[in-house]
Amino acid sequence: MIDLSLARIERLLERLGHPERQLAPVIHVAGTNGKGSTIAFMKAMLEALGCAVHVYTSPHLVRFNERIVIAGREIDDDSLCAVLRECEAANAGEPITFFEITTAAAFLAFARAQADFTLLETGLGGRLDATNVVARPLITALTPISLDHQAFLGETIAEVAGEKAGILKPGVPCLSVHQPAEAAAVIANRAADVGAPLICEGEGWSAEPEGGGWVFEGRPPRLPQTHLALPMPALPGAHQIANAGLALACLSCLPGLSIDTSAIARGVARARWPARLQRLEAGRLVDLLPAGWELWLDGGHNPGAAQALALHLEGWRDRPLVLVFGMLKTKDNTGFLAPLAGLAQRALTVAIPGEAASLDAESAAAAARSVGLAAEACESVPDALCRAAGAGEPPGRALICGSLYLAGAVLAENG
Repeated sequence: MIDLSLARIERLLERLGHPERQLAPVIHVAGTNGKGSTIAFMKAMLEALGCAVHVYTSPHLVRFNERIVIAGREIDDDSLCAVLRECEAANAGEPITFFEITTAAAFLAFARAQADFTLLETGLGGRLDATNVVARPLITALTPISLDHQAFLGETIAEVAGEKAGILKPGVPCLSVHQPAEAAAVIANRAADVGAPLICEGEGWSAEPEGGGWVFEGRPPRLPQTHLALPMPALPGAHQIANAGLALACLSCLPGLSIDTSAIARGVARARWPARLQRLEAGRLVDLLPAGWELWLDGGHNPGAAQALALHLEGWRDRPLVLVFGMLKTKDNTGFLAPLAGLAQRALTVAIPGEAASLDAESAAAAARSVGLAAEACESVPDALCRAAGAGEPPGRALICGSLYLAGAVLAENG
């Protein structure tokens, strides 16, 4: 159930003794795409600088424990069960959503463990998201905003931006990447209304490819004067330079934190975020493809994510590309597929295993055909991979895409 409100979680947190007020200093991240990757870069950079970091993200891919990382380690089953039981007892049977009670459990676990920083990713939107109960984060950050979850956030980019910008707080710096003009105007107005210093990419910092890596520049007076030449991010895709740049810009705002270039470089190179243009090197599903084929996985699920994905796929024209596509019914399937249509040879479509809200394989194939992709409905991901390689074709790439829920099922099945 999705029912956006802060009243229920505020009631529960009060009964729990307000753990959200006892967290290590918080960086709160909202946006449509790139939240998880930005947090992954921040975590890796901070850890390379010697900091202990709590992280809360969603959804999980294979195990729920992925959502709650305590000082660098996923919460163990016993500790997770203990905080969930405590939250359930405090809630005393009153209405609460899954995300609200699990967010309260995360705050309880974080409040009881030492760390230098807490990184929070919004679950849906921002203004009424359960993570938006932290009254005074150190920094808020906005990743690229585009249309998604329109039933809850609004039908226009301006409406969606209004919900995302709901995390801005009086006196708390907000760092934002380049945004569509409609979103930028809403963010600027919100920042002015609440008195949040707004630092935008371009004015406050830049992150641009250069040579075989990329360069970050902090620009006074918004950020300290900085010029860092860094290796390419560990996460593939040109858009990851922007995500890493936002992460580094946030760190540049942290009081008392010394930015060591070699440590930042190690963090950039070590960042990991599964199912974001991830190559699967081995496993049961990889073994279904002929020798020489590559298997890739991406959990992007909206048109903005597809556009970023398409930019990367432009560099994949050296061999045939086959999409294995599955998506929820609630998503813009043709909006996602359209940017990929000229880059893939064909699409093999599947229903997402175990998801009642999944588009069925035939409907997904019809969506692919409507944007000009040859498409074939398949019974399962293994069935699709077995059909991916045509007789006599050179080795190609199979890209499983369209949903984080599909990505999670694939990671579980691949082993």
